[in-house]
Amino acid sequence: MLTKKQHELLMYIHTYLEKRGVCPSFDEMKVALDLKSKSGIHRLITGLTERGFIRRLPHRARALEILKLPDAVLPDGIIKRHTKPAEPNKFNVVQAQFGNKQPTAAPEPAPNSDNSVLSLPLYGRIAAGTAIEALRDPTNFVDIPPSMVATGSHYCLEVAGDSMIDAGIHDGDTVLIKECTTAENGAIVVAFVDDMEVTLKRLRRKGNTVALEAANPDYETRIFGPDRVKVQGQLVGLFRKY
Repeated sequence: MLTKKQHELLMYIHTYLEKRGVCPSFDEMKVALDLKSKSGIHRLITGLTERGFIRRLPHRARALEILKLPDAVLPDGIIKRHTKPAEPNKFNVVQAQFGNKQPTAAPEPAPNSDNSVLSLPLYGRIAAGTAIEALRDPTNFVDIPPSMVATGSHYCLEVAGDSMIDAGIHDGDTVLIKECTTAENGAIVVAFVDDMEVTLKRLRRKGNTVALEAANPDYETRIFGPDRVKVQGQLVGLFRKY
């Protein structure tokens, strides 16, 4: 999923490239999107890069390449790729389970006649720029083994991009998230940044700063003040289709 601003910037760059053969400057992007500073453009570019829509070409000025375009625009401004069916999704392989806590009691499942699985909501593809609340969709569920969850509320997200690939999290994986507002140093969390960007990253706190670390050397660690990052969940499991 993309936010309205991310989609607007992506299509502006695409149209500019089609017409002129070169990328627009950050100043031109700022004016086109009616933003006050180029820092907003940097955040949007980072989000689009992590989601795999664009890439930066090294050692070249104003060098961006469009890798793909979104499929559809929803009425609320979120761009959704139509990759998930409405019925429950079943996975052949449980790829990984994160954290040290042993499961105790599962949260209340969605209606399901098969007692060997638990149906959890699939909120969509985790994407920079959208709060988790905006992704909620009561029609999509994922069936998982009840042993994968502990106490508390859980949900699932589909991963877009390769920024956490060295942690074993690949593009297209489905991650199991436990809802929480705090997490220990080193945990992989769903982080809500500046009330406008959501990302899956490793959390590090040091003094009055919060670092969000990618697990891919192609992506830089981002440092924020303590009030700019809100934890919306912690990674506890992962599924992969083969």
